[in-house]
Order: sequence, then C-alpha cells, then structure tokens
Amino acid sequence: MSVAEPNWYGCVIPRDLLYDVDSNVWVRVEGDEVVLGMTDVAQTMCGKFVQITWKDPGRTVTRGKSLAIIESAKWVGPFPTPLTGEIVANNATGFAADLLAANRDPYGAGWLYRVRPSDFEGERDALVDGETAFERYKGFIESNDIRCFRCAD
Repeated sequence: MSVAEPNWYGCVIPRDLLYDVDSNVWVRVEGDEVVLGMTDVAQTMCGKFVQITWKDPGRTVTRGKSLAIIESAKWVGPFPTPLTGEIVANNATGFAADLLAANRDPYGAGWLYRVRPSDFEGERDALVDGETAFERYKGFIESNDIRCFRCAD
C-alpha cells in the first residue's frame, strides 16, 4: 500500500480499487476474475476477527448474497458479494494461518474471495471508483466517529 493512498482519520481507501460502499466491500479486477475483501472501515468497525464460515469454490453466488459469515469481537454478520458469479477461491488457508489477516492488511493478505463474475459489465454500475468511495466514506467516517486502526502482533 502506498503512503500516498487517501486516508481519512486513518481509514485507507486505495484509489486503484472499486467499491460497494454500502456493503463495505472492495473489488480488485484481475483479468476475468475479481478479488474481494472488507474495507479498512469495515475491519475497524468489526474489531478482531474470531471466526469465518466460508462458502466453497465452485459455487455460484448472486449479487448481494452472503459469501461468508464473519464473527468478530463486536459483530456477527454476512460478507456480501457485490457481483454475481462463481467462487474461484476463498482465503480460508490464509485466515487459518492468521485469523487477523483482514485486521492487519485488509487490501492485501486479508482478501476473502476470488470470484469469476458472470455479468461484470451489467453489474459494474453498482460499484464506484476509489475517488468516489473516498468522498462517500469521509462523511460516513465522520458521522460514525470512526478512527481506523490495524491490529499489531
């Protein structure tokens, strides 16, 4: 992550990603697949992860439906997919090695899923770019008094 990435009260919102801001999910396009994860804002609001219940690769998921159930110190809830498609991979192995991966590195080692979208062009309009997401998150961060932090060893 570049030091020049936009941040607001410590919450980093990388420019090179797409976002479903309402669901606090980031999307990185890699060829015909996308990598999905929780935003820095989301991992801060959740607190330390305790457990994740994963859906397996090979399953088809519909936009807005849950890919996983995340349990944390403060919250239990779904991780929704912003795109319809097939699950190519999950990061269960990475989280088995470090359950706090998303708390430490939400845009890197803390990714959650790889999905092959079935209608990326049709659903792309529901996502916003990094600049738009940053502007939207600024108000959300301020109104909810959020100060992002990352877990340390």
